[in-house]
Order: sequence, then structure tokens, then C-alpha cells
Amino acid sequence: MASSPIQLRKRIVIFIFGLISWPRFKWTYKTHINGAENLKKLPRKGVLFVGNHQTYFAETALMFHVIIAANRGQYNKLPNLFSILTPKINLYFVAAMETMKSGFLPRMFKLAGGILVSRTWRDKGKDVKRKVNLEDTHKIGEALEKGWVINFPQGTTRPYVKGRKGVAHIIKQYHPVVVPVVVDGFRRAFDKKGMFPKKKGTDLYLTIKPPIHIDYEGEVEEVLKDVMYEIEQSEEFNKVGELKATEEYEKTQDQKPKRTWY
Repeated sequence: MASSPIQLRKRIVIFIFGLISWPRFKWTYKTHINGAENLKKLPRKGVLFVGNHQTYFAETALMFHVIIAANRGQYNKLPNLFSILTPKINLYFVAAMETMKSGFLPRMFKLAGGILVSRTWRDKGKDVKRKVNLEDTHKIGEALEKGWVINFPQGTTRPYVKGRKGVAHIIKQYHPVVVPVVVDGFRRAFDKKGMFPKKKGTDLYLTIKPPIHIDYEGEVEEVLKDVMYEIEQSEEFNKVGELKATEEYEKTQDQKPKRTWY
């Protein structure tokens, strides 16, 4: 079946980003992938990946590579470079509107499957209070009906921040298969956006866990609690304390990344 113009454009954009990011994950860093075999039995649509968040784009880029490899029966490894020509088209990711409008590359990343949503608590570096945009929820629901969606419940790269209830509402409303993803090392390896390398040779970890057993009729708070525990961002995992984690986060952001694409 021939690709639609939108699908063709998406393939091209994913291929371009794949060419940029693949060498980094292959040679610039030491990439460790675990649990990709949990992708085997997932349905073709109605899957929500939930994960912790250390940069704007790098984790999502690696997820694209891992899923491309899994579609070819290759687990816990990067795909063959030429496999990027045949990505999973019905793969989407949720991103804050402000981050996807700031620069040419983020706007291109949107074309690769970004679902733009308005943050209800933060805008341009300032705290705000907005009502939940029901249109944003609907967009995520439509994407789930078409395929797989990657979402970051904390809505920020700051570690151990409480998750946003919006993801729990989406889970209760659309009943997706919820797959937790845990990442580490990206904050040390990349700048905040995840576009430029900061420390070469860093170990990058991405672990895909089995789907969570969700009580879709449960309270929003309980659903969110289960999600945050599985992505290892609940208080039980905050061994150094939230304050120290935040200080470490701010310290790493002060370091100037080397502007290179490899």
C-alpha cells in the first residue's frame, strides 16, 4: 500500500533524525538497552509508554531506534542503519508546545510524530495555572486509537517531580496498555534539549518494563501512584533526597555542551 503524503513526510523526517542520532547512540556513547523483548506481545495500537524525562528529545530518539529494531525482531540493540528507512509510522510522542516551537530542529521533530500540548503549570520558564485543555486530551486519545504514544508524566526534565494527573485521566478514559520506561545517563550526556553532546563516552540506559496492571476504575491518584512507582520517580527511589537531586540537575545544566552533531 502506497504511503500518504503525510506518512512519506514522516518517514523522511525520521530518517534524517535517525542519521543524526544513530551514530551517537552507536559510537559516541555506551548505550545499554534492556527489556525490549517486552515489545513482542504488545497490540498494534492502544499502547501508552510512560517514562522519566532527562532531556527534551534524546530519550524519544532512542525509543524510536529501539522500536524500529524490535519490529525487525532485534531486541536490546540498535537497528541496522538502513532499517531507519522503514520506521513504525504510527508512533507518536507528547511534547510541550513551547519546546517544539523554539527552533528549526524541534519543529522538524514535531513532524516525526509530536503531539503538541499546552502545559497547565509552566510557560516560558514561569509558573502558571491553567485549566486542562480537553482538546489536548482528545489528540492523545486519537493517537492511541492509531498506534503507540510516548508520554512523560512529570512534564519536566527535573528529577523526582510529582507526576501530572493528566496522564492518569488519559489512562482511565482510553484504557491503553501502559508500558513503563526508565532512562538514565542522558542528563550527563546531552544538553537540556538533548540535541548536543555534552560528555562523550557516557553510559546511557534505557529499560522497557512489562506492562503495568492498571485498575482503570481506580482513583486518579492511585493510577498516577502506580505509574510513578514503575518509572522509578516516586519518593521510594529518591535516595539522595529531592533537594540534592535538584541541585545536581541545575549543576549539570550549567555545564556548556560542545556544539557538535556527532
